Amino acid sequence: MSDEIELKLALSSQGPALLIEHPLLRTLTSRTVSLGNQYYDTAESALRSRRVALRVRRQDERRLQTLKSAAQSHGGLSSRGEWEWPLDGVECNAAGLDVKGLRALEHPALAGLALETLRPVFTTDFERRLWHYRDDECDIEIALDQGTIDVGAATLPIRELELELKRGDPACLWTLADALCAPADPSAAPLPARPANHSKASRASSLATRWPEPTAPEHASVDSLIDAIDSWQDSQDRAWLANAKAQCERLIQRWTIDDDTSRRQAGERILADLQEGNLPWRSRDWLALRQLAGQAPDR
Repeated sequence: MSDEIELKLALSSQGPALLIEHPLLRTLTSRTVSLGNQYYDTAESALRSRRVALRVRRQDERRLQTLKSAAQSHGGLSSRGEWEWPLDGVECNAAGLDVKGLRALEHPALAGLALETLRPVFTTDFERRLWHYRDDECDIEIALDQGTIDVGAATLPIRELELELKRGDPACLWTLADALCAPADPSAAPLPARPANHSKASRASSLATRWPEPTAPEHASVDSLIDAIDSWQDSQDRAWLANAKAQCERLIQRWTIDDDTSRRQAGERILADLQEGNLPWRSRDWLALRQLAGQAPDR
């Protein structure tokens, strides 16, 4: 088992092309891989209810089976447990799963489940362009994912920038994200990006079962605001837009009382986009608010 610590940013439709041309990335060697992922669950969505995800990933001729535990997300930065092993030469059932390997994990979320009933529920297919960033302080894998989430005939786009920490302090992820969001031309707009807390698997599950009705959290936070915007972007339900605006207004009021001018101004710019019915791709403002979303989780 390993802990995966990553920072994920959703990108606008123009974001991937702008990211690829960033001066920092143009100094690094990249490679592109095609990834096909089949996710599994029971008919009653038992894995989803227990907040774990099970997938089989196809990369070239290789197949990998992965179980991921629920992520602890803070402003787009997430930490989760991950168990992964190759299926080459392993006996799999008719659904393509190594059930014996799952049992051997003895993971609490699998206790009492009839693992033989696990079945395919959705796919995520995308191209991943990879760069490796290293300095004296850290080692970070940079991944640009572009593709689709497919649940039957329904689909969602994938446009994500993921920074995965391989070595160093999690704070290095924020430093690199800030550098990548800065425009190559100082007079140009920053990279159109925003933190995203919803994983590909959770987005697919919501697409399959429909999004819940939004409720006002007891305490508005940057994370709950990000969650509302994630749900609005995918569902196109204006109730989620209204929920996001209400939360943003509550945060701005808090920052006004606290005389926190920089955060209040960043929040006001984000709110202005929401009031126009636009997704707030204000990457520098989001990064300025990151401390309110909580510090990086411990490994």
